[in-house]
Amino acid sequence: MQSKRFIYYEEEGMWIGWLEEFPEYHTQGESLDELKENLKDIYEELTSGSIPRHVEIGESLARHILKMLSS
Repeated sequence: MQSKRFIYYEEEGMWIGWLEEFPEYHTQGESLDELKENLKDIYEELTSGSIPRHVEIGESLARHILKMLSS
């Protein structure tokens, strides 16, 4: 896997994070290394198509609402 940027923070002893490219998919780990492994798994699942990208549906809905409001 090529290098990917991710955002993370520690909360109550757990590391929470998400890939910058896929902000809607958060994961966690008991260590920073575990978080990185979980992020790698999410990336592989998202790019293989085994997890649907719900954000595309949300964007379509937003366009539909904007169209309704401008009518």
